[in-house]
Amino acid sequence: MACLAQPPFMMSTNSVPRVRSPMQKVLKTSHAVHLHTLSHIRMKHSPVCCTKLTRWEPSSATYTPTESADDSFLNKTTNIFETLSSVSTDEAQETNSEKRIDASNQTRPEVQFLKWPMWLLGPSLLLITGMVPTLWLPLSSIFLGPNIASLLSLVGLDCIFNLGATLFLLMADSCARPKLPAQACKSKPPFSYQFWNMVATVTGFIIPLMMAFGSQKGFLQPQLPLISFSVLMGPYLLLISVQILTEMLTWHWQSPVWLVTPVVYEAYRLLQLMRGLKLGTELSAPAWMMHTIRGLVSWWVLILSMQLMRVAWYAGFTSRTRHQQQRPSDDD
Repeated sequence: MACLAQPPFMMSTNSVPRVRSPMQKVLKTSHAVHLHTLSHIRMKHSPVCCTKLTRWEPSSATYTPTESADDSFLNKTTNIFETLSSVSTDEAQETNSEKRIDASNQTRPEVQFLKWPMWLLGPSLLLITGMVPTLWLPLSSIFLGPNIASLLSLVGLDCIFNLGATLFLLMADSCARPKLPAQACKSKPPFSYQFWNMVATVTGFIIPLMMAFGSQKGFLQPQLPLISFSVLMGPYLLLISVQILTEMLTWHWQSPVWLVTPVVYEAYRLLQLMRGLKLGTELSAPAWMMHTIRGLVSWWVLILSMQLMRVAWYAGFTSRTRHQQQRPSDDD
């Protein structure tokens, strides 16, 4: 609708009469009175309204909701640009998520194909680095007497095993990870397990040191020289320190191999102690030292049996948890 309005119009005229003759004066006077009367008349114009538009003025767009339409017309935000930008952002996120799912589905067969050889390569590597040098190498080629060379040879064998154990744990961690890379895998052991496992390991570490301290102070007779004690128990104590460090790292990183780590090291520790019994015979170690080594073998067999029971318990716990998670989904 167009509205046309004009301001009020006022007309005023001033005239000065001329005196020439009486007749003309009368006429002029009457004419001046008439003009003065007309000058005080104001002309007011009311606004003119019309509904017809001109040719060059475009028509305005109107929106008329229908009965079938709902009340969700631009109900996200008050600004149409914010609404359009939020819709485009949602569409972009959905597109990116679909692309990630497609990429993960494409890379999953390749990742699974690379994981299959690890099931055979990891245990084989652990067997070669741990069992073959201890079981097949003759003791005379390693032990040359109670000296530093024999100590370094034994430590070198344990370092080879430690390298194989580290690679085995890395492969086991890779196989335990979920199939999809987007899924998080965090496995944290309970505090009770960490506490009792650390108590058992520290106990196996302190017992030989207490026996060596008693021998040096003269409480245990006959006295065992320090170099002979180092050859017998030095590699054992060093590997226990490596095991403690490895377990703490697996707990900190929440790796799924925290349950397997003590089993790997404790199984090899039994071989270490059996080798120590043979070396004790070669060194003519005192009886109290031989009994200490036998007691440590019995201790670690007990701890290893408890670790295996822990593995069985954890398998049952995982099965119960999975069954409880599947039950609500079946009810739905």
